[in-house]
Amino acid sequence: MQYRRAQTPGGTYFFTVVTFRRRKLLCIPENVDLLRTAFRTVKSTHPFVIDAFVLLPDHLHCIWTLPPGDQNYPMRWNAVKNYFTRHCPDHYKSPPSVSQQRKRAQTIWQPRYWEHQIRDDQDFEKHCDYIHWNPVKHGLACQAGDWAYSSFHRFVRLGIYQPDWAGISNTPKTDNYGE
Repeated sequence: MQYRRAQTPGGTYFFTVVTFRRRKLLCIPENVDLLRTAFRTVKSTHPFVIDAFVLLPDHLHCIWTLPPGDQNYPMRWNAVKNYFTRHCPDHYKSPPSVSQQRKRAQTIWQPRYWEHQIRDDQDFEKHCDYIHWNPVKHGLACQAGDWAYSSFHRFVRLGIYQPDWAGISNTPKTDNYGE
């Protein structure tokens, strides 16, 4: 099946990327470091800006902005996922099915991901809120600031959010983007 994805040169995109069978392996310290290295490695040869990010045990959400004239985020995601898979210890990988073996498919990531092109400033803010509130939504933290693997802390340093934003008493209304 051919998926149609929005691809605008220099565009800004929201993504949800999920582990294979929702295995909770991403927040293990060695895997956090490996994922950071994967992103740095890909960004060094194929630049992009990570505007917002959250890493959860079985998925991640992020917003990227591509360089002017460049629309190839699928190649970047392929490179990030491949780097992580190649360097990830085998005990985090699920045994591949016969079909996966024939296709040489990996068992760390779901093969597809959710993508949405950011339309305007309001859409950007809405998706940033969703990203930063996600650990609270999933019961992993009482406030966004309690979760270590998030760009929330950078947003606080920049004065975009207050440190107590998105606590239990003031959770923003958001949709479910690719979850």
